[in-house]
Amino acid sequence: MTSIGIFGAAGRMGRAIAQIVQEAGLKIAGGTDRGGEGEIAPGISITTDPHALARQSDVLIDFSVPGALSAHLDACIATKKPVLIGTTGLEPAHHALIDEAAKRIPLLQTGNTSLGVNLLAALVEQAASRLGDDWDIEIVEMHHRHKVDAPSGTALLLGEAAAQGRGIALADHSERGRDGITGARARGAIGFAALRGGSVAGDHQVIFAAEGERIEIGHRAESRIIFARGAVKGARWLIGQPIGRYDMKGVLGL
Repeated sequence: MTSIGIFGAAGRMGRAIAQIVQEAGLKIAGGTDRGGEGEIAPGISITTDPHALARQSDVLIDFSVPGALSAHLDACIATKKPVLIGTTGLEPAHHALIDEAAKRIPLLQTGNTSLGVNLLAALVEQAASRLGDDWDIEIVEMHHRHKVDAPSGTALLLGEAAAQGRGIALADHSERGRDGITGARARGAIGFAALRGGSVAGDHQVIFAAEGERIEIGHRAESRIIFARGAVKGARWLIGQPIGRYDMKGVLGL
């Protein structure tokens, strides 16, 4: 029976993942969180020791915080265990750590584990590759009032898909946080807008706008369970993969 360890076990996503692991008939190896209090499932305590958890697990899933990433990667490398990273709010320095870790273990990192969102990203890339830069791209996302990072990891994933379709670097063409007299929109820019409120699990819309016409494609998450389901599917797929860095495209066969 596949044994899955959960980093960030006390959070909303950690508990949703534990639910899906059990529903799938798999084993919860355990969970860690900075508080180290409570249980992830009946009889399974949440601890603060990532190395012990990694030793007990066949694969690990990390939905914690960026500040814990380094310690979690160290634990996975030391025990040669694959890990799926769904933590959002990552900076370039975190991605550098992930790149280094992926030279030693199988590692899947994604801004969103929903199968629907990752299919949406493939459609966005395809559309961007076929439409010229006279089609403006805007990405609008909305999440619950408790989310601390913006734009969301999913919005950035979609932005990267659009940039890849156009053959450009997102960092050089991203427009965020417009306010006041901003001047005209730059040609070829990829814009982001972030909304926060209520209990929204995650809404994302990608708009391709040209003179006289507009294409809008999007995804609405009605429950965190979809992310948990995709994370468990991705973690199971990761077991047995060669050392390297992966994303959800591999899981979907895209």
